[in-house]
Amino acid sequence: MTKTLTIRRPDDWHLHFRDGDTMRAVVPHTARQFARAIVMPNLSPPVTTSALAAAYRERIVDAVPEGVEFTPLMTAYLTDESNADDFAAGFADGVLTAAKLYPAGATTNSAHGVTDVANISGVLERMAEIGMPLCVHGEVTHAAIDIFDREAVFIERVLQPLVARLPELKVIFEHITTRQAVEFVDASGANIAATITPQHLHINRNDILVGGIRPHMYCLPVAKREEHRLALREAATGGSAKYFLGTDSAPHHRHDKESDCGCAGIFNAPYALESYVSVFDEEGALDRFEAFASENGPRFYSLPLNEGTVTLEKVAQEVPASVAGGAAEIVPFHAGETLSWRLAS
Repeated sequence: MTKTLTIRRPDDWHLHFRDGDTMRAVVPHTARQFARAIVMPNLSPPVTTSALAAAYRERIVDAVPEGVEFTPLMTAYLTDESNADDFAAGFADGVLTAAKLYPAGATTNSAHGVTDVANISGVLERMAEIGMPLCVHGEVTHAAIDIFDREAVFIERVLQPLVARLPELKVIFEHITTRQAVEFVDASGANIAATITPQHLHINRNDILVGGIRPHMYCLPVAKREEHRLALREAATGGSAKYFLGTDSAPHHRHDKESDCGCAGIFNAPYALESYVSVFDEEGALDRFEAFASENGPRFYSLPLNEGTVTLEKVAQEVPASVAGGAAEIVPFHAGETLSWRLAS
């Protein structure tokens, strides 16, 4: 008998759609599985105002296949010049769901990011007052800090002081990759939560570097040692309401990944649920998957739970070597592998 798992329709609380032809090619993969998604604003140029977020939202909605219900939840890109009044108005109007902190130079299209958190103190104080969540890419960018240590150093130098100064600010520590991040989230108050990606539950840094460089396994924050992967698996499957699904799905065309300066990002949207549920199955925690995928996120964001359901079944399926990506093909996460689950409905 085929094993099945039916859960409340889930949401993706962190992903990238890009724009133009690429965006139109990748949106259907997410809309097929998720009711809502927090959309990252690091376009080029970035989405820095509520007006730009509203326009981007319309472009995304136009890319959703006919008959599919999907709601993009928009974020604004924080810069040293961000306007607190504009963010507050966008949040009150329902245009903005959150704001995103990129330390300048931390990842793709982050050159316009914040150079020092002190420069946005007024904006963060206003966000704390109105209950507007802050999504954080948690890495320092100092050249002297090893890339594998940048998340842990960010916690010590930036995040802990910020949370101590503004304990009422709701913070989502995005795509955590380390044992130190898990320990920080576990020890923090109810206003601190974290998203975890499927790739950081499946791979460690050996998967990127052993036997040759595998550019399609490269993302930022970069995958760490095995001890960190195991800590993330325990956090995701352990039942804590502080952790929820956020794919950080980041489409880059094959030629942009397989280049002399390959882009950071893993495109996991086509088989995101199957990738996650495989981990929960391996950890004997299928009974906790619905909370992680469908309940913890909306509760933290103070949004209603979805009414519909999706059903996954334990049936093997092969992941293709590439998928359409608009102007060029994209290699998805798990390309060429066989996953043990598939989305049935």
